[in-house]
Amino acid sequence: MNIKPLDDRVVIKFVEEEEKTKGGIVLPDTAKEEKPQQGEIIAIGKGCCPEEGEPEIKVGDMVVFDKYAGTKITLDDQEYVIVKLEDILAVIEK
Repeated sequence: MNIKPLDDRVVIKFVEEEEKTKGGIVLPDTAKEEKPQQGEIIAIGKGCCPEEGEPEIKVGDMVVFDKYAGTKITLDDQEYVIVKLEDILAVIEK
């Protein structure tokens, strides 16, 4: 199933990394209190692309977004969040 965001909205797939304590113990999902605030951009609305120049974000970028931003949805057993472009705080570069 495909999802196409409208206007200046972006679809982000949550990316959860294994969390470990300082002692090396892996924490199960039930021990985590909150969803991550980072994920991979899956789709971008047309309002996110400037008329001139390069867009700041693109599909495939890892980003950090505002904690309380967007609308969470589940499609095909995968969790996504749809946020406005202004709620994306940073691109994670590797």
